[in-house]
Amino acid sequence: MSSRRSRQQSSSSRISDDQIIELVSKLRQLVPEIRHRRSDKVSASKVLQETCNYIRNLHREVDDLSERLSQLLVTIDADSPEANIIRSLINQ
Repeated sequence: MSSRRSRQQSSSSRISDDQIIELVSKLRQLVPEIRHRRSDKVSASKVLQETCNYIRNLHREVDDLSERLSQLLVTIDADSPEANIIRSLINQ
């Protein structure tokens, strides 16, 4: 009985093919490298690969901006309004 229940639960939590197609389509619209291509024919695996690359690049940009803000914070008066803004940005 428990194996039957686990099979039912796992099948009900699976994503349908239509849902996968819809999610890949949404990713295709969000990732600039794919969105700006002239061809609409991009495989799902390529969309996922480009999405991962895009997220990695975004993480690098965030890290770079945080580092630049930290360096800027060192160069200004610690009690200034600008310093408070920078601290709030870094802590987000």
